Amino acid sequence: MTYPDSILYQVSKPARYTGGEWNCVIKDWDKTSLRFALAYPDTYEIGMSNMAQPILYEILNSQPDVLAERVYAPWVDMETALRAAGIPLLSLESKHPLKDFDVIGFSLDYELTYTNVLNILELGQIPVLASERDDAHPIVIAGGSCCLNPEPMADFIDLFVIGDGEEILVELVDIFREWKKNKAPRKELLKQVAAIPGIYVPGFYEAEYEPDGMFKKITPTQAEAKAVIQRRIADKLPPPVTRPVVPYIEVVHDRGAVEIQRGCTLGCRFCQAGILYRPLRQRPQGEIIKAVGELIANCGYDEVSLVSLSTSDYPKIEELVAGLARQYKNLALSLPSLHIDSFSLKLLESLPARRKTGLTFAPEAGSDRLRRTINKGTTEEKILATAEAAFARGWRSLKLYFMLGLPTETMEDIEEIVQLVAKIRATGRGTKGGMPQVRISLSTLIPKPHTPFQWVAQESAEGLSAKHEVLKQGLRRKGSRLSWQDPEVSLLEAALSRGDRRLGKVIYDAWKSGSTFDAWDERFNYQNWLDAFAKNGLEPAFYAQRERSLDELLPWAHIDPGVTPEFLKKEYQRALKGEETADCHYKSCNACGLERWQPDCQQKLGA
Repeated sequence: MTYPDSILYQVSKPARYTGGEWNCVIKDWDKTSLRFALAYPDTYEIGMSNMAQPILYEILNSQPDVLAERVYAPWVDMETALRAAGIPLLSLESKHPLKDFDVIGFSLDYELTYTNVLNILELGQIPVLASERDDAHPIVIAGGSCCLNPEPMADFIDLFVIGDGEEILVELVDIFREWKKNKAPRKELLKQVAAIPGIYVPGFYEAEYEPDGMFKKITPTQAEAKAVIQRRIADKLPPPVTRPVVPYIEVVHDRGAVEIQRGCTLGCRFCQAGILYRPLRQRPQGEIIKAVGELIANCGYDEVSLVSLSTSDYPKIEELVAGLARQYKNLALSLPSLHIDSFSLKLLESLPARRKTGLTFAPEAGSDRLRRTINKGTTEEKILATAEAAFARGWRSLKLYFMLGLPTETMEDIEEIVQLVAKIRATGRGTKGGMPQVRISLSTLIPKPHTPFQWVAQESAEGLSAKHEVLKQGLRRKGSRLSWQDPEVSLLEAALSRGDRRLGKVIYDAWKSGSTFDAWDERFNYQNWLDAFAKNGLEPAFYAQRERSLDELLPWAHIDPGVTPEFLKKEYQRALKGEETADCHYKSCNACGLERWQPDCQQKLGA
């Protein structure tokens, strides 16, 4: 089966659906015994920029009897055309309907893609609810950062992979292979995989709630189901993918990428990634240089990103950049996630094929006091010195990210954002090229599970609006451009992030009302979600804007990320006192909990 031209002619960007890209892997369907569809619940351009999918694609396709193909959420025009023609959603490589695969694997990285998961399943002719699938249907699995609170999606997913997927995927394949060979019942398969560390089978658990709606407990209902699911941690990073699929059309990150390290020890208290990807694991410099050369040779890229949560902290990063510059003369390098300091500027100056189009930094808060609260560790003095040096060296544009709704935040802290921006602009006055442009991007704190701020109440829409107004008025006078996130989007994200299993019905009803691509401004329909919450006797504010007590049982408490609740509580209390916690990369161990599983983590972190 394939999409007829009559459909592809109707849609924007038909290359999203045609496949056949450079480096894609096409295997003989009839000669492979186990078939995976790797699904990303957003458009092709976003999914092709995800770093996890190429890793899984390579691991699976490296096994001779396993086939892995890709599928992405079809845009609205394609969905309409498929439904009108009665054609199912097909994989990119072999153009098979999703129902023909043995396993459908979703990457869940953002809560506002949840309705797209349901849409992909239905368009692939697979029952949306896990309870309605039988032995004839594929096993639906999910991994990614959102799975650290899997409960809102528990109704739709057969099993969740908690943590790093590289090792656990190989173990799953071995079990899936035997299941397919022996034609075992679906439930027997799920019992077997439930025993694997890091696997959560939500159908084997029952959630209970108090009469007042508070979460009470979650209990295993099968002997194979573990009371606590520990996150899987890959001790060593897998070899970098150097032959990824090269898209036909421009994607969000249209360049090569090498993960130089995984994890971060800075300890920003709002940051879920900093918790979920601990401990810090670093790739050897020689391996990185070799991988960059292979990416250039295999893909033709002239730009490569050195990916990390905190690139400045990679050991001898300046030596690595210099080595790449010497070896690959015409290569442009991208360095995301740099510190606000002069070292970062010096590093950027050393980049080959550098273009001084703009700098991006994230102070996150306007005052030193509030930055101590969130453990950001950047002073106003350092911010201003960095900005002054940047403008003096020729950068003419600076983008700054700030977060609103942080614990202990006051209107004085908001005013300090205005004053800080004014001081930054003043440092550029008189430099060559005229007054530099400063752009400000505002986001709202989303209290994420397994972070020190998981107990915090999200700021109300009224409070955010008042703060936005102060910033609009103040920054307009300072001549800076300002953008911010819709408070309704932030409210929904927080509700889904901290939700329990009851939100499955809310997600289902919102999807039935037509909600898909909720992360896209032109598609977001807040009323659909309000109606879905109301239909199920729930309110988004209950999940998003309610402060939790430190002794409240949380719906994700059965998921163990490695970092203990005791450490998170201590960090929350230190935040309220305005006390900073040192980076354990340079100081002694902070006893976050990983020492339970990783006794040598202090040596790995260089302590």
